[in-house]
Amino acid sequence: MILTVTLNTALDITYRVPALRPHAEHRVTGVTERPGGKGLNVARVLAALGHEVTVTGFAGGTTGRVVRDGLQGLTGVTDALIPVTGTTRRTVAVVDERTGDTTRLNEPGPVITPAEWSAFQEAYEGLLAGAQAVALCGSLPPGVPVGAYAGLVRTARAAGIPVLLDTSGEPLRRAVAARPDLIKPNADELAELTGSHEPLRATQDARRRGARSVVASLGPEGLVAATPEGRWRATPPARLSGNPTGAGDSAVAGLLSGLVDRLPWPQTLARAVALSAATILSPAAGEFDRAAYEELVGRVAVTGEVSAA
Repeated sequence: MILTVTLNTALDITYRVPALRPHAEHRVTGVTERPGGKGLNVARVLAALGHEVTVTGFAGGTTGRVVRDGLQGLTGVTDALIPVTGTTRRTVAVVDERTGDTTRLNEPGPVITPAEWSAFQEAYEGLLAGAQAVALCGSLPPGVPVGAYAGLVRTARAAGIPVLLDTSGEPLRRAVAARPDLIKPNADELAELTGSHEPLRATQDARRRGARSVVASLGPEGLVAATPEGRWRATPPARLSGNPTGAGDSAVAGLLSGLVDRLPWPQTLARAVALSAATILSPAAGEFDRAAYEELVGRVAVTGEVSAA
């Protein structure tokens, strides 16, 4: 079982409009809604790849009930979300069908009480007992300590469970010092962490700060990785257009899947890039086009070098 943690779950709502214009009324041509938040998106992709996944985090209020109802229909996904008194947030993505651009509006999330945070930590320790790996994903809702991910990384490491971290800002900076097995920042998050805008140099610097391995997302240019085994760059076969919502989460799912399947890094990176690209090509935000994935995975260019033993 793979465990994904989404402390700030969401109900993801996507509107499609013919063209998005400021200060104008719009006629929506399509609406979709689904359980969201980074870890839930990761879980959806992992389950589609055939993995058993347990999701945990917080859910509350009317929106939280809709999120949990949506999880019931996902084969291979077990709901272990912790109930809270606050209301789960919504995120709204507006897709401009003319340009393909997406505008996002993200609510802040419910205020988590100290008792709710304690209940989560207790449940998390219990869930780790059956996990092959854990992913800690996304923003922190109000009330959760800024060092929360650092503590969760230490708990996973003490249990001998590999941990992937995908967050940003101060929570990322503090958690890196707890020595996660893998972090997956995007280029801006990596630059904020290290002060360097040169991806290869920044990934190495992030490793010196505590992360065992660093895989950075470069958007349409793919991924760059620095690991104890070597350094690589993985690039999709072509520049793709579509809705990028959830593409980074699909990359995380590919990295986790490769970790659990014990694939070499070049194969793991190819899987992550192909899943990310297939998500951009999917008509539904946050899901991936399986046919596109299977066609792309063998065409991802992975270059680099293996570290000397």
